[in-house]
Amino acid sequence: MTSPAAPATPSSSPDLLAADTGMGAVTLRVADLDAMTAYYRDAVTLTVLTHEPSAGRTVLGRGATPIVILEHAPELRHAAPREAGLFHTAILFETEADLAAAVYAVASRHPGSFTGSADHLVSKAFYFTDPEGNGIELYWDRARTAWSWTHGQVDMATLALDPNAFLQENVTEEALAGTASRPATVGHVHLSVGDVDQAHQFYVQQLGFEATTRFGPQALFVSAGGYHHHMAMNTWNSAGAGRRQLALGLGLVRIEVPTSDDLGSLGERLGHHGVATRDDGRVLGFDDPWLNRIEVTTRSGRV
Repeated sequence: MTSPAAPATPSSSPDLLAADTGMGAVTLRVADLDAMTAYYRDAVTLTVLTHEPSAGRTVLGRGATPIVILEHAPELRHAAPREAGLFHTAILFETEADLAAAVYAVASRHPGSFTGSADHLVSKAFYFTDPEGNGIELYWDRARTAWSWTHGQVDMATLALDPNAFLQENVTEEALAGTASRPATVGHVHLSVGDVDQAHQFYVQQLGFEATTRFGPQALFVSAGGYHHHMAMNTWNSAGAGRRQLALGLGLVRIEVPTSDDLGSLGERLGHHGVATRDDGRVLGFDDPWLNRIEVTTRSGRV
């Protein structure tokens, strides 16, 4: 039996992240700052919010919301294909027209970076790989009332989605003309990890997300507040991967909680579970079992 809405959960539970938790900007370590800035600006259609060549740092986003932070690290190597790290950064658009405008821009300017598309029942998604091999998902959510839940798990699938038909149906002159001014956020972050059971122990039992669906030993999806997923972890390319070495690619995942009380509760919970943290009263930092670096802030304390 299915229901159109997520099962009710006690958002005030000390074992759970607050229901209004969301994702913040993702930091990528890059070898070519200029080329990567151009890709995320001109193809993905993000706006350069700050560009500091002397510091080797560019922040891109929409409006006042940072989405991707690029840090120049030319001394680092690329990670091996089967190592843990970033699977993709997923950028969420408010309308299908906004999504179509961004997809059209990538397809027009960097057509070789397109890797696929899918209807996931809860969303429509298009996948790309940036010039240094980092995965990107551009997507739009159906209304939550259209999602189905079965035995506490959200129903998701990977159905065919014709990119050309999607563009023909949804690209509008208005959206194309105002692409850079349209809202967008980091909707979720998907990681490559070595073991899904270990990911469940860390991200659900310790960090406080709720598991929303799982595909056996291969993939886990987790969220706060009944979203389909704020984070995901899979072993499709990385089964058995150990702790990461310093490399190009994922530098930092950010999670945003509503209040300083939520941040304090998380710090106490992680301490109870023996997770080492870095806490300056504004930012709570820690590493997952694969040394993916995570920082949690309040929304007002975002980058």
